[in-house]
Amino acid sequence: MDERDPSAEEVPPVVEEEAERKGDVASLKKALAEERAKAESYLANWQRAQADFVNFKRRTEQERNEVVMLASATLMLSLLPVLDDLERALESVSEKLSGFTWVDGIELIYRKLKATLEGHGLSEIKALGESFDPNCHEAALYAEGEEGKVIGELQKGYRLHDRVLRPAMVKVGKGQEEKDETSQEEVQEENNG
Repeated sequence: MDERDPSAEEVPPVVEEEAERKGDVASLKKALAEERAKAESYLANWQRAQADFVNFKRRTEQERNEVVMLASATLMLSLLPVLDDLERALESVSEKLSGFTWVDGIELIYRKLKATLEGHGLSEIKALGESFDPNCHEAALYAEGEEGKVIGELQKGYRLHDRVLRPAMVKVGKGQEEKDETSQEEVQEENNG
């Protein structure tokens, strides 16, 4: 005799296999969803790391350029007095000395130094006859002349690329004095009358 419970029917083996497959499919779908979530998380982290690296490279390049620019500015700023001295020396050479070869040699050295500095981004700030600009001119004196215009240059100013390295020290016109104008008119009237 069979000791099995007669009320329990026997489940055919095919149905059991299908139930296991359905359970396996569900668990496989769940596992696939988990793996996709992990892959998306890894992709997002990788993209973030890549963006951080690109930002790091750009920031490092910018810092390196700033250091080079600062070093260039410091060097050029220390060479400007030498350039000024050479200019003054060449301006003060008398006509008797202007024919000597050593004077020509000094002039050649001056031009080479100036060309080398210009090749590295140095340029003169135009001042004489220009409107006074406090960003690139430093007013040292005020005198009679066209108001707001630079009427004299006491020391040249220079830019390094787009930045002012040393402002031009200038004499600025403050306009004509009224007394002078009236006295000149009076003198002319007296001469004509």
